[in-house]
Amino acid sequence: MSNTVMIGVDHGYAATKTTHFSFSTGLVGYEHEPYTRKDVLELDGRYYVVGTGRQPLQKDKTVTEDYYLLTLAAIAKELEHRQAGPTAAVHLAAGLPLTSFGRDKKKFREYLLRDGKPVSFHYEWAAYTVTIEAVSLFPQGYAAVLTQTELLDEPSVIVADIGGWTVDLMRLDGRIPNAATCRSLELGMIRCLDEIAEQIRRSLGLSMTAAQIESVLCGEANSVDNNAKAIIHREAGAYTRRLLSAIAESGLDVWAMPTIFLGGGAALMKRHVSATDGLCQPLILDDVCLNAKGYERLVGQLSRVSGDG
Repeated sequence: MSNTVMIGVDHGYAATKTTHFSFSTGLVGYEHEPYTRKDVLELDGRYYVVGTGRQPLQKDKTVTEDYYLLTLAAIAKELEHRQAGPTAAVHLAAGLPLTSFGRDKKKFREYLLRDGKPVSFHYEWAAYTVTIEAVSLFPQGYAAVLTQTELLDEPSVIVADIGGWTVDLMRLDGRIPNAATCRSLELGMIRCLDEIAEQIRRSLGLSMTAAQIESVLCGEANSVDNNAKAIIHREAGAYTRRLLSAIAESGLDVWAMPTIFLGGGAALMKRHVSATDGLCQPLILDDVCLNAKGYERLVGQLSRVSGDG
């Protein structure tokens, strides 16, 4: 597959990420040409506006076509960014939570591969023909952590991948995941944002969007009411403390061993974890594309080993 384009895709509940892009998992279908050309996918005569809002929770991502359509959009974005041309063979690298990896691996690979047949579609009115020739799957979170060398020589390290709906936990002992420690907590950023929005409604009678709340958490949105900002930061701090307690209750002591926080919620941890929390050694990786980058790197490493062997 010397002419194959390697593309890593992180299929999150709240956002789909590649090495260069992150966009909401929202997907709105239209029978006819929609109001915009931006982020429009057209497949089999039907149109989809990609990145509008977020998906309803799908614990099994193969039950609808939504995540396949998001994958096509992700591929189109990467092909255009890399100037790889509209006709391409693709080696797709993706991930699954370690807690369900063995159970869902075969089904998710078949869902993405589609028997390796070419698919023709339009994205933002540009025509593409893509053949997904291979799909490599890895445990999410673990792939990203392998890019970090400074903590991997520790005897034991906690990994907390804070996604949209879940926080996936594992402990690495000597760089190897300890399967008995893997947990998936339904305490992701969607829960945090929804709780903040509810508290603002109760206290101020305002209905703020998730985008507004996220912008405040990132230090932006100067037009937002100062009382609302105070509630947002107060509740974000409460969420952080609740998450640390939940991790400890899962049997992983963030005060006793180094912890790597990553995923969409890592930036929140950076702003709301302080020295007074007494964490052993937090390493906060707030690059939301890190899983996708890790998937691509792992495929490259495996290909080199295979070639050498």
